[in-house]
Amino acid sequence: MSSITCELVVIGGGAAGMMCAIQAASRGVDTVLLEPNRQLGRKLRITGKGRCNVTNNCDIKQFMANIPGDGRFLYSALNRLSPADTIAFFENAGLPLKTERGNRVFPQSDNANDVAGILTRLCDRNGVKILHTKAEKILTENGAVCAVKTGQGKINCRAAAICTGGLSYPLTGSDGDGYRFARELGHTVNQTRASLVPLESDDDYCAQMQGFSLKNVALSVYEDEKLIFKEQGEMLFTHFGVSGPLVLSASSHMRKFGKAAYRLAIDLKPALDEKKLDARILRDFDKYSNREFKNALTDLAGYTMIPVLVKLSGIPEDQKVHSITREQRLKLVELFKAFPVSVSGTRPIAEAIVTSGGVNTKEVNPRTMESKLVEGLYFAGEVLDLDGYTGGFNLQIAWSTGYVAGNSV
Repeated sequence: MSSITCELVVIGGGAAGMMCAIQAASRGVDTVLLEPNRQLGRKLRITGKGRCNVTNNCDIKQFMANIPGDGRFLYSALNRLSPADTIAFFENAGLPLKTERGNRVFPQSDNANDVAGILTRLCDRNGVKILHTKAEKILTENGAVCAVKTGQGKINCRAAAICTGGLSYPLTGSDGDGYRFARELGHTVNQTRASLVPLESDDDYCAQMQGFSLKNVALSVYEDEKLIFKEQGEMLFTHFGVSGPLVLSASSHMRKFGKAAYRLAIDLKPALDEKKLDARILRDFDKYSNREFKNALTDLAGYTMIPVLVKLSGIPEDQKVHSITREQRLKLVELFKAFPVSVSGTRPIAEAIVTSGGVNTKEVNPRTMESKLVEGLYFAGEVLDLDGYTGGFNLQIAWSTGYVAGNSV
């Protein structure tokens, strides 16, 4: 390929890019989709632990409550393609879906490949031309898109849609090229940072408990001692700090690293208040009254965590249980209800599920996803400064913005 001509070049064959290409091609727009990977939707195929949380089965008001940034930009796109519309889109295309806890929507097959497969077939069915090559530069003439330069030659076009994703999961092809294209064409790119990402801690006991998971615990996050997040679920201790579903959710609320201090408190027994927990500990202490303290917590905590609880409680490990004072016991209750974990930062952005930050939405028309600076330039998906909490919200952003871009070209 030295030089070809089409009407629209979509850069990036992920969720937003495929939706954009499908919509444009279905309207008769001559569309070329550029994707350097041999497979379309490579990141899509590994989302949700390979199950793909397609969307969240909620109304637009609930959806907006899960967008921490400038969610108002999304109103128009969500009214064009709501979560309910997305569910209908996939089911009409032949992919049965199901709704699980937290209104999370998954394919009934629990296989993310089925989602990517449906979109790939829709691209083919609607006549999208797929080229497995990398975009290198978007060319303009008189303030309007005129071509896209690729590793295989030039594609003359009237419009280009940047759907390149963010900086998370770089092995899937998210290398930040979209931000470079945007900057080269005069757009502002707001600072990018990791979201939905594991957290690092300086507490040596996290590494001591590496691989130990907690279920049905309540995690609280404090920003400069103000409670900003509390939720119940599962988490995991690692060699660097903490991870797991609860931690990933919490991280998307922690947006002021470098300006604010963060700490975590884990309620290990959320079903019991302090009074009931104290009564439970008293029963165990009565049962093990002649044991040393370090051997008296086997009914209350996991084997891996017991040495840490003993150390943090301040009660000597060899103290006989029958000699533990009320004051010591109440400190233990406090520890079970608010196990402390310091936070020193997040893991690298390459380990994040989502990139927060990106192309400034003030420079993009929310009704069309077209650039306000360059005619014929469109944006969709994670490359925009839009992100949501965990639960299918980020993929819905990709579907809705891709849908609007594809229908506006």
